[in-house]
Parts: sequence; structure tokens; C-alpha cells
Amino acid sequence: MKYNFLKTLFFVSFDRAIELVTEGLEKEGFEVLTKIDVQATLKEKLDVDFRKYQILGAINPSYFHKALMAELNIGTMMPCNVIIMEMDDGKVRVCAIEPLASIIAISNGELNSIAQHVHSKLETVINNL
Repeated sequence: MKYNFLKTLFFVSFDRAIELVTEGLEKEGFEVLTKIDVQATLKEKLDVDFRKYQILGAINPSYFHKALMAELNIGTMMPCNVIIMEMDDGKVRVCAIEPLASIIAISNGELNSIAQHVHSKLETVINNL
């Protein structure tokens, strides 16, 4: 099973890609709760130079609440991560977690239904970039 949705953006800057992804997530009812600047973190902690790479932690509050009601420990798999990275050729790659792949180990039919809805929304975000 595929574990992410992936799209490469041409002629879009890294910063603009972050804006587009954030806007797309908001249109699908997600909120970005966390932003991790991997490049800055690696430089600060390890003095390592790394490509521009940001992780957005997003949740759809309605579906998150439903998931919590179905499986209280589901928070270990949340939020849904979306990464934006600058490739060596200057293109920007966007990847989002495939929620169906992340809950495969949990035997809970209600979660499967919720994950299917979240899957559709994240797929829409990536496809509309």
C-alpha cells in the first residue's frame, strides 16, 4: 500500500508552495497545528546543511474528534503530516500521509471510514496544487 500522496510543483517557490498547501488544507477543513523547519533544526542541532524541508502537522477537527471517539489512542498517529521540500533541481515536492496506510494495524471499522474521508480530503489538497 502506498503511504503518501505526492506531487512535484514546477515554477513555484518553496515559500509559495507552503502557502498553497496551507490554503488547500484550510479549504478542506484542516488546521495546521505544527510547523517544523527541518533545515533550520538540523543546522541548529547538528550543524548540518540540508535542503529546504518543512513538515506541516494538520488535523481536520471534526474527523479528529470522531477518530478520538472511535479509538482514544489514535492521537499517536496524529496530526496528518504534509511535507514540502525543495529538490536539487529547484522543483518543490509535496507529500502528504496516506491515512489508510497509517491505520492499517488497527482493527476498527469506524476508523477505516473516517480515514477514507480524510484520505479523500488530503488527496484533493495534493491534486489541486
